[in-house]
Amino acid sequence: MFDFDQYLGFLAFLTILTIGFWLMIFLVSFIPYWIGGALIENFKMKREAKRKEREENL
Repeated sequence: MFDFDQYLGFLAFLTILTIGFWLMIFLVSFIPYWIGGALIENFKMKREAKRKEREENL
């Protein structure tokens, strides 16, 4: 049915497809975690700056 070259091409295609699929799953799960952590850290820094500003005004 397949020649050996066609079989190798099909395996290469499946490998690239699988790598792309798992990379997509990794990025979809990692990027929201990264953005959420950055937002929380930014919120904490702003809250700390407000607290220091209030302490200086007293």
